[in-house]
Amino acid sequence: MCMILRMSSDPYTSLITLCDAYSAHHGITHWRTAFLVRGDGQFFDRLRKGAGCHAKTERKVMAWFSENWPEDLEWPSDIPRPVAADPKRGAA
Repeated sequence: MCMILRMSSDPYTSLITLCDAYSAHHGITHWRTAFLVRGDGQFFDRLRKGAGCHAKTERKVMAWFSENWPEDLEWPSDIPRPVAADPKRGAA
């Protein structure tokens, strides 16, 4: 299993911060956001309670937020935003 190293002592703080901002902006609960992101309404609740997730899941969740982030909401400055994949990359 890969470990993701972060400056924060809690590796899931960024995901929770994004969830909170996205949920507040849209006026929805974090359970609804979790369902939209992962199809699992308990995902962020488990992170808040100290559970973790695989590095691949964390990357997918970060990518989802980056791709679906509202244009009228500023991305948190203390969280590096993933770069969108180049659709031409890998095309033959």
